[in-house]
Amino acid sequence: MGNLSSNSRAFFITGTDTEVGKTFIGSALLKALASKQYKTAAYKPIAAGCELTDSGLRNEDAMALLSQASLTLSYDEVNPIALVPPIAPHLAADDAQVLISLDRVREGFLHLLAKQPDVIIVEGAGGWRLPVSSHYDGKPRYLSEFVIESNLAVILVVGMRLGCLNHAVLTAESIQQDGLKIVGWVANQIDLDMAMLNENIESLKTLIDAPFLGAIPILDKPDDALEYIDLALLGL
Repeated sequence: MGNLSSNSRAFFITGTDTEVGKTFIGSALLKALASKQYKTAAYKPIAAGCELTDSGLRNEDAMALLSQASLTLSYDEVNPIALVPPIAPHLAADDAQVLISLDRVREGFLHLLAKQPDVIIVEGAGGWRLPVSSHYDGKPRYLSEFVIESNLAVILVVGMRLGCLNHAVLTAESIQQDGLKIVGWVANQIDLDMAMLNENIESLKTLIDAPFLGAIPILDKPDDALEYIDLALLGL
């Protein structure tokens, strides 16, 4: 896998949109891997919507991933770029008058890799084409650049709701056109009343050229999702 050492594997979790269950699926995967005695690390390099606490800025999603990693990590190791406003990260960074540096994202990833985990679960923010700067200088910069340069395997979370077919196909095509492999995709139900849910999932199985890891109903805890995910398809 690119520049990853032979005893480490990294999966980048992206979604068809924001609020489609990336953290829920990432937490479930970390829980499942830890139960099989894998040493795991979690990484959410960029997080907006953080709250100021006595310990500093904290993001709910990053905290959830941190709690499921089997290696002992600090919050800053999991989430090095924390922003307060719950808006697009590049706009939140502008609001805070800071720049989101892809170099910092890479450095944080390599720092975790040096701890020699068996698996690193990396969660993106928003969807695949997440801008990291509004100062384009003629060329937009995206978090996906880090994923491409690091040659990470991608897990796609499809939020099952009206319109997801288009979002899923376009996202999958973009990932694959960037030269990356989608090692699996998950159908995560987020709309309790979605019409023809199963039929939509069957359509996606023919539209997405990647292994189907499972369909997750609306659940309370990531632990409850384990029985719905086929971990063997990840090739660990």
